[in-house]
Amino acid sequence: MLILQLFENPILFLAWAFALVVAISVHEFSHALAATLLGDPTAKYEGRLTLNPLKHLDPWGTLLLFFAGFGWGRPVPFNPYNLRNQRWGSALVSIAGPGSNLVMILVFGLILKYLYPLFGLGEQNMLFQFLYTLILLNAILMTFNLIPIPPLDGSKLLFAILPASMTDVKIFLERYGFLILIGLIFFAGGIFSRLFYFVISVIDRFIG
Repeated sequence: MLILQLFENPILFLAWAFALVVAISVHEFSHALAATLLGDPTAKYEGRLTLNPLKHLDPWGTLLLFFAGFGWGRPVPFNPYNLRNQRWGSALVSIAGPGSNLVMILVFGLILKYLYPLFGLGEQNMLFQFLYTLILLNAILMTFNLIPIPPLDGSKLLFAILPASMTDVKIFLERYGFLILIGLIFFAGGIFSRLFYFVISVIDRFIG
């Protein structure tokens, strides 16, 4: 539970809290930017084409992140019928979020690997804690959101790939995807833990 770090390790808590705000804000902003560039101004009109965290953090989703270890940001609204590419438009808007997480992993990973050591600061330094935490959170956000179950971003890519003959699968997932996801989190959480552990181990090798 992240909130316990406030009393046990305040520096680590601040690093996690700030990293969460940055990762979620950039993720949601990227959805808004992609939708705008692809022809739909809905997110722009809703004030979501900004990096201001207050526009992207969901109050309940943020509280759950701190108290339960999982949560969400405010979904970015967009009208798929306004997008120039009707086949892949929704998928591109959705993948923009995890794509931004990947960019941050690469940028901050390279900084931590090559630039940070030049300052001669140890791993207990708050800057190191923040950068490393930011990389890990982006890796977890990217991996989780790429799972092809609604309402996660990966589902839009799956729906774009599925042939018309599998419309029933799409309808089933759209109707019950959230319940399936909640069931997996509470009753098969070990699957996600192993997946995240694998991704984090790859990140550690990249940084190291």
